[in-house]
Amino acid sequence: MNIPVLSFYSGGGFLDMGFEKAGFEVVWTNEVDEIFIKLHEAGISSWRRARGNGVKAEIFNRRSITDVSAETIISEAFPGGKPKNFGVIGGPPCQDFSINGSRKGFRGERGRLTEVFFDRIMSLKPTFFVMENVTGLTKNSSAKEHFKELLKRVKKKYFVDYKVLNALDFGVPQFRERVFFVGILKGKLNHAAVNESLGNWFPFPIDKKYYGAASRFQWASAVPFGMKLKKPSDLPIELCVERCLVPVRQMNKIPNANEYFNLYVKESDLKRIGEGETNRPSFKRLHRFKYSPTACYGNNEVHLHPYKQRRLSVRESLRIQGVEDSYILPAELSLTKKFKMIGNGVPVPLAEAIANALKDFIKVNKIDQAK
Repeated sequence: MNIPVLSFYSGGGFLDMGFEKAGFEVVWTNEVDEIFIKLHEAGISSWRRARGNGVKAEIFNRRSITDVSAETIISEAFPGGKPKNFGVIGGPPCQDFSINGSRKGFRGERGRLTEVFFDRIMSLKPTFFVMENVTGLTKNSSAKEHFKELLKRVKKKYFVDYKVLNALDFGVPQFRERVFFVGILKGKLNHAAVNESLGNWFPFPIDKKYYGAASRFQWASAVPFGMKLKKPSDLPIELCVERCLVPVRQMNKIPNANEYFNLYVKESDLKRIGEGETNRPSFKRLHRFKYSPTACYGNNEVHLHPYKQRRLSVRESLRIQGVEDSYILPAELSLTKKFKMIGNGVPVPLAEAIANALKDFIKVNKIDQAK
């Protein structure tokens, strides 16, 4: 399968990476932030080279999707003409729907971009689309009713299903719940394969190895800072922050490993924060034998190294998002932007799981063979 995909709100390209790993071809990308553009192009290019793919990453359109027509998108993505089948993926900026964000919903500038995403879907008519967002999109009382109306309009042309998935359930050392929407163009899929009245027609992925990990495993509890600890024998190390930490001897050898914000707090005060003490508004110290609560490691929240008196590095944050070490960011670019871009991204293993489920669904239902 080599179905082309258009990527909206591309950011660092983590969602794109998941789809490329599943066998899709990302042929068009969009991002407006100039620093994010440089980070994306460097990171994806180095990652592709390591995979034996010589295609240099490029952000094809650098304007807001609000200002880019469907006709422009098609002409840029498919200069030889619109193909029979293609997809659209994206995670519109979600701070206006986030529990910890502004909660402006669709009234906010970022919230409006979710509406624009669906507007472009209706104009472009891709074979399928995948949209990722915070769970607040379906829970936020001020946005919920408006979103229902949006979906009602999209469902005139698409079969749509959605589900909340947690990155932790897919081998990612991070408790990160996100809602994923999958749409298939009507006419490409036999109506008998879909029961819209019941929902749950799309086979969203389940990783049996990790499913229900938050309650399934006996996670480590908070302990005073500086204690020597032994990993619980029945705890998968890949779900623990410890697997993502860079040893001191490798800090100057692994790209982006020695990039982190300095701490301007008394060491005596920091020592009072126990390992695993994450129920704080900020200055949360992660536990080496537990997952990270989020991936917000920039200016908004201070996440401390479990047993070192420093913050997490760029490389460690990338690992917590499931990004391979071959994804390398230029050292000279803004540290603030790096952490913001990383925190905004979709954990790559979760993106890959969604992409593989979609690939299998397309194959089983012969959607790529439909007219």
